[in-house]
Amino acid sequence: MKRRSLTLGFIATTVGLAFAQPQPNKQTPESTEIWDPVPRVVTPGNLAPATGSGVTAPSDAVVLFDGKNLDNWVSDKDGQSAAKWTVADGAFTVARGTGDIRTKQEFGDYQLHIEFRSPSQVAGNGQGRGNSGIFMQGLYELQVLDSYDNRTYSNGQAGSIYKQSMPLVNASRKPGEWQTYDVVYTAPRFNKDGLMIHPPYITVIHNGVLVQNHTAIRGTTPFVGLPEVKAHGKGPIKLQDHGNPVSFRNVWIREL
Repeated sequence: MKRRSLTLGFIATTVGLAFAQPQPNKQTPESTEIWDPVPRVVTPGNLAPATGSGVTAPSDAVVLFDGKNLDNWVSDKDGQSAAKWTVADGAFTVARGTGDIRTKQEFGDYQLHIEFRSPSQVAGNGQGRGNSGIFMQGLYELQVLDSYDNRTYSNGQAGSIYKQSMPLVNASRKPGEWQTYDVVYTAPRFNKDGLMIHPPYITVIHNGVLVQNHTAIRGTTPFVGLPEVKAHGKGPIKLQDHGNPVSFRNVWIREL
């Protein structure tokens, strides 16, 4: 009986202690307020005049094209020689046969703003009409194409991750009108053996319309063949010479 009494006493003490635990303080609206850290201040860009280009760059952006020159770009052929595309009227245009161009600076995660325009005079059809491309880190192509009333394969039209992911919708403007891509890009991560442990992700807003929603990019975006995975670090923004006189302006990037 003595052991039984001790056991019952222990249980009673344990139960008593459990009920004696302090109850959480009553929650108030202030309980879930976070005051530190304070987000840094970034001055947003301004809407340009009707004759100007889109939205100016925010205060913490790297301006890749200011409407005057291609000093921030080089030929993709050797990564050193000057970019030979033409600059006029606050924009720069593919000079057919001169090859792709890329930024001197390389990037990882970022927000990118770029505006483009296909020729107002329609020539060709399908992939032969207003074709260019914007390559994230020089490897992963966001397709530029005149997709206004222009049928082609869906994962090759404007707003697609080329040969991988078709856009959610076709938000293309008419030929000759300026269009915008606003991109949020997260670079891939690789382990020490070169294996991809986190794919690149991309969100694209085309003319204010969401066309890629945190889309995983499976690898490179070749014209022929399947995506390939290659371990890499930061990379440039590359623009494609596909033989069409596509123009670009108001290009800026914010590293994240």
